[in-house]
Amino acid sequence: MLTPFQELSDTSRLWIYQSDRKFTEEELPKLEQYLSAFLEKWTAHGAALNAGFEIKYDRFIIIALDQTQSAASGCSIDTQVRFIQDLEKEFEVSLLDKMNVTYIQNDRLHFKPLTDFKKMAKDGAVGKKTIVFNNLVNTKEEYLEHWEVPAIESWHSRFFK
Repeated sequence: MLTPFQELSDTSRLWIYQSDRKFTEEELPKLEQYLSAFLEKWTAHGAALNAGFEIKYDRFIIIALDQTQSAASGCSIDTQVRFIQDLEKEFEVSLLDKMNVTYIQNDRLHFKPLTDFKKMAKDGAVGKKTIVFNNLVNTKEEYLEHWEVPAIESWHSRFFK
């Protein structure tokens, strides 16, 4: 069951899929249509799942699931991953590769492979205060409070020692 993202509980479980490029203005309505159709029909053991989504910075797909009525099962999570894989093919993007970092520098979003970001940290090209996107957050509340944070306040901090 599709629910507006803003109406979902702050305890909702969260998945963040980071694209290796921005979605275009032409692609965004189609992406929203696909996400809406998928979440409208998404179930776990036949029970409708109360979920919503938002797209941030034309690059991140955030799916939230209010598990107070029905929780995600292994099969429903597998279904979500297959759906994301279909989006990767449809839009020719990478959404499941976790070995990349998106950060803000000079008021612009930048996307780098993790190895490049690590080298940039070592060389001082990015710093402890560089805003990074912590895609490891697990709930809507964590997303709202701890997703865009200085690198030193996220798992990225290990690159600044």
